[in-house]
Amino acid sequence: MKIIEADFIYTPKGFIKSKAIAFTTQIEEIDTVETLKEKYPDAQTIQTKPNSVLYPGFINTHVHLEFSANKTSLKYGSFMPWLDSVIEHREDLVGACNNAIMQEQCNAMIRSGITTFGAISSFGNELEVCERTPQRVVFFNELIGSNAQYADMLYGDFTERVNASMSCEESSRITPAIAIHSPYSVHPIILQRAVNLAKQHTLPLSAHFLESQAEKEWLEYGEGELKGFFKKYFNTTTPVTTIPEFLHAFDSYPTHFTHAVQIETRGLEILAAKNHSIAHCPRSNRYLGCGRLPLEKLHDLGINYSVATDGLSSNDSLNIFDELRASLMLHQEIPIDILANKLIESVTSNAADILGLNIGRIEKEKSADFAVLTLPETPKREEEIALWTILHTKEVSSVLVDGEEIL
Repeated sequence: MKIIEADFIYTPKGFIKSKAIAFTTQIEEIDTVETLKEKYPDAQTIQTKPNSVLYPGFINTHVHLEFSANKTSLKYGSFMPWLDSVIEHREDLVGACNNAIMQEQCNAMIRSGITTFGAISSFGNELEVCERTPQRVVFFNELIGSNAQYADMLYGDFTERVNASMSCEESSRITPAIAIHSPYSVHPIILQRAVNLAKQHTLPLSAHFLESQAEKEWLEYGEGELKGFFKKYFNTTTPVTTIPEFLHAFDSYPTHFTHAVQIETRGLEILAAKNHSIAHCPRSNRYLGCGRLPLEKLHDLGINYSVATDGLSSNDSLNIFDELRASLMLHQEIPIDILANKLIESVTSNAADILGLNIGRIEKEKSADFAVLTLPETPKREEEIALWTILHTKEVSSVLVDGEEIL
């Protein structure tokens, strides 16, 4: 048994003062430190620094580790030039991204308090690193392939990777999952098979969706910049699906759609009705010129969302506070104090619900995953702690996963 105390603790009921947490691998009790020490006299006590805030460990639902070697290889500013640069430099970047580079990015996420992340894996190269990292990892095996001629081969490779992640030892903290690359790159035949596989094993399911204007024009009209791309690389000028057909494939299984920047109000209403959610990656969207996800509409419709970093193919860091600050600056329509609290929810309880994990909240019987940060001074108004957290934090003071300190 251990006891940790902090000046402020973030709970589902808000920030509480003068309390402590007794925990093993899970949270056992929340009370005053005196009461807990009396009840558990042999417990190890962890004392945090002055002006500390104790949060559940932060959750980054969407990251691509396999492009962690990118610094200046890929072209930013617009989606299609970026995509062309990915095709041009993909082999070199993936080849240069060894386990040491990927582990350093896992460590960087730990330093910003990320105790759980969703790893989107195209090839399975990250699995060894994800088994070794002390964080929890939802390992999203990504399906890609729009050519029906190779459907069985592509699906066979995909299921091999799914099986490999399902066979990981429990000690690795890996949860196997499935990701669909995008509507324009996955044939409906294998898409439906993958969704059925997720249903069969109750696996988390994710899909890139309507990231760019080019994607929207291609899916709606078979025109635009992606038309030339598919003609050049795949000798086709016809999209394999439409937006309604793609969404229909997920009707009976809640899915975490990534980006959704170009989705219209009717599409958002469908997501709300089907209990889907969205991974919001504001810096990636800005760097690739994709536009802004209207968070105010998500709030109005009750759509659950997470804030996520995406990968270093379209970002400059995997620091969750960098992402939260970008979100804070981007969404001017929402009052800043309200938005700050919503953003903290997006990387704690919201993200936990989306991934289906017993984390993300400081309450009894939740896993003892914590991130402790230190504010530069005592907050004058407790209702603004979320805002000061986002504005003043670059790295946290300590991190625990399953009750064990990893930072």
